[in-house]
Amino acid sequence: MIEHVTGVILAGGQGRRMGGIDKGLQELRGRPMALWVLERLAPQVRSVLISANQNLGRYAEFGCPVLPDRIAGFAGPLAGLQAALAQATTPLLVTAPCDSPFLPADLVARLHAALSADQAQLAVARTGERVHRAFCLVRRDLLPQLDAFLAAGGRKVGLWHASLKVAEVVFDDEAEAFGNINSAEELLALQAEDRRQ
Repeated sequence: MIEHVTGVILAGGQGRRMGGIDKGLQELRGRPMALWVLERLAPQVRSVLISANQNLGRYAEFGCPVLPDRIAGFAGPLAGLQAALAQATTPLLVTAPCDSPFLPADLVARLHAALSADQAQLAVARTGERVHRAFCLVRRDLLPQLDAFLAAGGRKVGLWHASLKVAEVVFDDEAEAFGNINSAEELLALQAEDRRQ
């Protein structure tokens, strides 16, 4: 565990690719996906926040503070990060999406090592050529910059990252850990695979 890091589970989307249902509450092997993420992330950080914009009471049952966006209209993961940066008391926050139940057990340690070594503002996971922007470690003092970006209408995570000093951390040895379940079909396929094993 890294004591000065707060974890943030990003569960504030509309779940459009899941048919408009709350992805984090869809069950995988009998438990909500966000709960899988919580159990993987919690041992790595001091505490965990959940960014959510619907079903707040259900998420609160997981035992973590639940933060709705401060911007209306499902403004995306940066709005969830903004709410968490405003709430957290640690100097660093790490984000993970609610639909990636098998995230690496050493995610925070490796992002933190790179952030420190590069004196970066943000560290993000990468596998192969793909940058996993929803898995990032960010300094809390970036909140004013994020506020300004969002106030100017910015919503794209990649554009905000491009304005910062970023350390990319290669996780090719754990590439499968970043798999996310975006659709009902993917969830059904995983459950069918479980039944075959």
